[in-house]
Amino acid sequence: MIKINVIVKDKTWLKFIKNPESYLKRKIKRIQNEKFFGKKNYSFSLKLSNSKEIKYLNKKFRKKNKPTDILSFPNQTKKKFHELTRLNKEIYLGDIIINSNKINTSSINLFKKHFNILWIHGLVHLFGYDHKKDNSYKKMNLIEKKFLRKLN
Repeated sequence: MIKINVIVKDKTWLKFIKNPESYLKRKIKRIQNEKFFGKKNYSFSLKLSNSKEIKYLNKKFRKKNKPTDILSFPNQTKKKFHELTRLNKEIYLGDIIINSNKINTSSINLFKKHFNILWIHGLVHLFGYDHKKDNSYKKMNLIEKKFLRKLN
């Protein structure tokens, strides 16, 4: 099972997704039985924010003084994560922050589609995947595409 804590920091989100927590819980139900997750219980937080806050966090944690579309903060290293999966049945994955200002559309459907791409990308990062090398990019991309097919 996957539990999510949704924090709406910027009300712009509510123009496109009236109840983000309910929306995300429905989407998570579609993917949580994937073999990828095994029989563990996971939880994570997702903050729906804006350019101002994400720029501040991007500068503070990544030394990049500009807004970005998404930031992911895994709660542990990939090695520690694998240790926890052997020991625990419940694991807090970490935090994701998404910037509404980087989803440039007035279409609700396109907004949701782009949003799904972003939060799935962030979720896969919380599991220790990255896209620094071609091989790891390909693995991460395959997982993301598999989950996105389940959402649509």
